[in-house]
Amino acid sequence: MTEPRAATAAGESLAELTGELNAWIEIDLARLEANVAAVRRWVGPGIELIAVVKANAYGHGTAAVAPALERYGVERFAVFSVPEGVQLRQLGIRRPVLVLGHAFPRQAAEAVAHDLTLTVDEPALAEALAAAARARGRKARVHIKVDTGLHRFGLAPEEAVALAEQLRAMPDLEVEGLWTHMANADEPDDSFSEEQQARFEAVACRLDWVPYRHAANSATAIRRASLRYHGVRTGIGLFGVVPPNTPDPGVRPVLSLRARLVRIAEVSPGEGVSYGLTWRARRHSRVGLVPVGYGDGWPRSLSNCGEVLVRGRRVPVVGRICMDQFLVDVTDVPGAAPGDEVVLIGEQEGERIGAEDVAELAGTIAWDILASLQARIPRIAHRAGVVEAVVGAL
Repeated sequence: MTEPRAATAAGESLAELTGELNAWIEIDLARLEANVAAVRRWVGPGIELIAVVKANAYGHGTAAVAPALERYGVERFAVFSVPEGVQLRQLGIRRPVLVLGHAFPRQAAEAVAHDLTLTVDEPALAEALAAAARARGRKARVHIKVDTGLHRFGLAPEEAVALAEQLRAMPDLEVEGLWTHMANADEPDDSFSEEQQARFEAVACRLDWVPYRHAANSATAIRRASLRYHGVRTGIGLFGVVPPNTPDPGVRPVLSLRARLVRIAEVSPGEGVSYGLTWRARRHSRVGLVPVGYGDGWPRSLSNCGEVLVRGRRVPVVGRICMDQFLVDVTDVPGAAPGDEVVLIGEQEGERIGAEDVAELAGTIAWDILASLQARIPRIAHRAGVVEAVVGAL
């Protein structure tokens, strides 16, 4: 786990800290706090916010955002795996932590030791959890996922009912929750959610003794009030990315990815750049070197088609994106020079490139772009330009 460190000096400014960095990710804590409030207003009172921070908090940096989210009042956290849950506890998170993905019986003792709530899908895991809980003189809370049509992790309705009743008879376990996940949450037509809802509620009716239900991700939480139940699992929405075909609840992007031009090269007409020389200059050109590559999670599919911002202007990626760097054509940016800030995701001088814009050019989705950002790019959490924490090496 990468631990956050305090700013190198009290009140250190973001500008000072990043002045000599090749690349960095900024996390705007003021926006994160505002997004929590916006989502809470949208879903209404009495509905818990389950902050989903799997996959390094969708690339934002779990260590950078999870403690802040707890301060901002989210009621629960959700992760995919037991190690991700353990990381939250090591960061000092005290709120309930639900593991959404599969776990093996060998992980039961660690889960109980860190007070994690597992999604149980088989008796062997339940028995291992019960034994671990009994050894510690406590009860282990568990949830059961109902497969209502997505056909990923979970149990068919009849299997879910049978397992829940089996677990109910185990004194060292508490079946706290029942959940499912929508297949078409952000599709133009999400009406299949109604069929899934009917299947889920049929199971919930038979298991009316289970106190907690949840079914909505960010898109479903915004689009379908009837699926909010006791809590909504919101990840991408809290981080300010509005899913497709979904109303904007008033959130703003939290993450920006920035770098510095580290070289300007003069390229004569007919000369090529980067591996394979797939782009050749048609005029005398100036190309700038950006020290970010597919080793950092920047998609190679953006070769010769991506865009970044330099001095408030959109400039094209030229040539192939390499493991650690790529080139952009800054011929039409007067004065572009080494040291200039490059915005790959974010805002600059009134222009904006969002994760969704990058995803469209790369032929993927915003989730993929953000979650792919690697840990070797440091995350800098700040409020109004004052650094609060740094995760990763500078």
